[in-house]
Amino acid sequence: MNPRLKTVDIDRLPRNLFIGGEWVEALDGARLSVRDPFDDSEILTIAEARANDVDRAVAAARAAFPAWAAMNPADRARLLQRLVEKMESCFEELAELEALDTGHPLRDTRMLDVPRTLLNFRYFAGMADKIDGRQVPVEPGFLNVVKRVPVGVVGQIVPWNFPLMFCSWKLGPALAAGNTVVMKPSELTPLSTLRLAEMMQEVGFPPGVVNIVPGYGHTAGQRLAEHPDVNKIAFTGSTATGRKILQASAGNLKRVALELGGKGPNIVFEDAVLPAAVGGSAFAIFHNQGQACIAGSRLLLQESIADAFLDKFIALAESIKLGDPLAPDTEMGPLTSRLHQQRVLAYIETAKREGNRILTGGGVPESPELSAGCFLRPTVVEARPGDTVFREEVFGPFVCVTRFKDEAEAIALANDTAYGLGSGLWTTNLARAHRVGDALRAGMVWINCYKRVHPGSPFGGVGQSGAGRDLGVECLSEYTEAKSIWVNYDAQIPPFYPR
Repeated sequence: MNPRLKTVDIDRLPRNLFIGGEWVEALDGARLSVRDPFDDSEILTIAEARANDVDRAVAAARAAFPAWAAMNPADRARLLQRLVEKMESCFEELAELEALDTGHPLRDTRMLDVPRTLLNFRYFAGMADKIDGRQVPVEPGFLNVVKRVPVGVVGQIVPWNFPLMFCSWKLGPALAAGNTVVMKPSELTPLSTLRLAEMMQEVGFPPGVVNIVPGYGHTAGQRLAEHPDVNKIAFTGSTATGRKILQASAGNLKRVALELGGKGPNIVFEDAVLPAAVGGSAFAIFHNQGQACIAGSRLLLQESIADAFLDKFIALAESIKLGDPLAPDTEMGPLTSRLHQQRVLAYIETAKREGNRILTGGGVPESPELSAGCFLRPTVVEARPGDTVFREEVFGPFVCVTRFKDEAEAIALANDTAYGLGSGLWTTNLARAHRVGDALRAGMVWINCYKRVHPGSPFGGVGQSGAGRDLGVECLSEYTEAKSIWVNYDAQIPPFYPR
């Protein structure tokens, strides 16, 4: 057993595909390596799904759909609640496994990742028997009812930055609504998803209701998106990949929900409570090493308080403790992969080349014990609206700072982006809070806070940040179809050809 681990037994972790209620090898025997971002060592290898494996999984989900859709919704709810209870009994194991696989600090997986996962599953367990329809007032003698019915087989593709939590975002509403699922977790972080599948098997989910096929996007993901027997695809990831998903889905015109990238503006006005704005802005960008689509990666500061804010903000950034994600006192772990670390470092070089001033960070830590890992120091850069790092999603502990004169300029800068996912502002002026909040072009606005999520609140964006919503009652409509049923109970219909 890895001496850094207290509750996870690597030798007992599932390593195969989960299809039709069974653990199976990939048909062609393909394997992929799962690596530890702390030191880039191999944790284990697992089966790698390819197109023919996805076909098997879709067939299993299709076979399981009629019975699952017809099941009493209260029974689906009970199964989801049993899953929550099972996960609660394995809380520390899940927190440790997620920290190992992703590089999230253990303090975060304990405080945020696992609790949010449990909250999401519990919420949608409670919604399973509350998906109702309506009666439409029509002509006398007729009854017209609109029912919400499950879409069918849903393909779900989740990213590597919050794998366990995103599983609950996708699986919870899809299963509650009566759909069956083929899920492709990222090839980088599949371990908690496979462990979740094992728990679903243990609590009695019927075979084929959930199928897990870890693999690469260009093979397994591509086949899932284009598969003619998949009725809906739900994807969270980059905007570039989202475009490919849309193209691949056109064959059978499947429904598509996309939660994509972001370049979130985080506006601090001169009347903000400075300590709260500094701490909240640091959480907005540095939580999970900045690897979040909703990160507040564009820090917009009113000129009159910019210097005072930056003094405190830079001091906070420089105080963040980098270290082993499994250590309880680590505040920032490594980026999730070597390839992604190199991508973020390339953006730092771009910033330097374009003349951006690096206020702090800008490279890997000098500590020898961190040199083998995928670490990056918290980085603060001054940027102009036309600069690359102001416009493109870096997806790391990297924030660009831009100053503004007044409210009108702050709104213009905030909306000067193709993205529109998360946004935030800090002010004690209630009128300004509502005025600016209404003016921001984004799916979510946080006022005097940032990155707040709840299973009852819809999550999603506009523009290049995607279409559709996760969470909330809004997402249940994404996993159901409206079915209109007419009944003639007392209407006399004249013959079409009177005689």
